[in-house]
Amino acid sequence: MTALTSFQRLARQFVAFFGVGVAAAIVHYGLLIGLVEGAGSHPVPATLVGYVAGGLVSYALNRKHTYASSRPHREATWRFAVVAFVGFLLTWLFMHVFTVWLGAPYLAAQLVTTGIVMLWSFVAHKAWTFA
Repeated sequence: MTALTSFQRLARQFVAFFGVGVAAAIVHYGLLIGLVEGAGSHPVPATLVGYVAGGLVSYALNRKHTYASSRPHREATWRFAVVAFVGFLLTWLFMHVFTVWLGAPYLAAQLVTTGIVMLWSFVAHKAWTFA
């Protein structure tokens, strides 16, 4: 496989991963905003609820559309859960730092946090979960 072909495949995977991320983010942000604005929840626990729901969407769509993995569910699921758990912890950490320590608006904090966790997740899922 040439370097150009490898790059094109990686670019295609990242575009698919981004598209799946948009779907997962709609679920995540929908719950975050609904819980904060509608139920008066604090942004940190609200974003963690959204993260878990978005993670379920992400697993199903990434397995099929991004990585086209043939790894059995019994193996891919626990690997996905490990990567997602690290992402969950990163989400908690960054949202806590941004909203509690720095007093940033929760949606701006979530946008930055989403970017950080997205990069972590793409690399980890490509290299380990669905490899």
